[in-house]
Amino acid sequence: MSMGDGPLVRMVNIHKWFGKIYALRGVDFYVNRAEVVGLVGDNGAGKSTLIKILSGVYPPDIGEIFFEGRRVSFKSPRDAIELGIETLYQDIAVVPQMDIARNFFLGREITKQLGPVKLLNLKKMVQESLKSLEAIGLRIADPRMPVENLSGGQRQGVALARAMYFKRKLLILDEPTNNLSVKESMKVLEFVSRLKEEGISSIFVTHNIHHVYSIADRVVVLSHGRKVGDYLKNDTSVDEIIRMVVSS
Repeated sequence: MSMGDGPLVRMVNIHKWFGKIYALRGVDFYVNRAEVVGLVGDNGAGKSTLIKILSGVYPPDIGEIFFEGRRVSFKSPRDAIELGIETLYQDIAVVPQMDIARNFFLGREITKQLGPVKLLNLKKMVQESLKSLEAIGLRIADPRMPVENLSGGQRQGVALARAMYFKRKLLILDEPTNNLSVKESMKVLEFVSRLKEEGISSIFVTHNIHHVYSIADRVVVLSHGRKVGDYLKNDTSVDEIIRMVVSS
């Protein structure tokens, strides 16, 4: 199989137990290149467990993960990040007390050499973060202001622009529109669509089926640790997905 063939990521027969709790029961899941997949289901369906396995937080007890056609095993989230998988959690995608530019390059800071010493190149970090934010339509006057001064939608925009800058191959967004205004939610949806145009795939985990349906190519439904639905958007409707979530 060549690098361009098949899904970007494929999870096969994934099982996970937490003591006596059987969280995932043989789930098969895949994401194609430049595809937005909505992952939906009620509380306890297994959504969070599945994405935490894919992002390297938990190992599967049974099952295999393939990325770009190769079998992979994650010992930590860093392993997933190095492959090009990044997870954006609503509350911890950014560090609120830190400024925008430092958030943008957190863990991947730009440095400059001064004799034997490496120093942060803050000027370059400010320039690059501002350029990337403007590229996705997010205009912020001063990237040195603390992230806590931004709105919820702007914070998500910073996290998404950061992922776009580093050319992540797969973004996992966990409830990215929770507690956002209608305007901010629409901006996040626009960001995800923009990332797809850049060839970046996304998994959009949400309870808001109307939101995910508007941008998804495909919707996967989990219930009690099992996959109970996997539909191309054009082959289903919001009402059908809601009925499946409620009745499963």
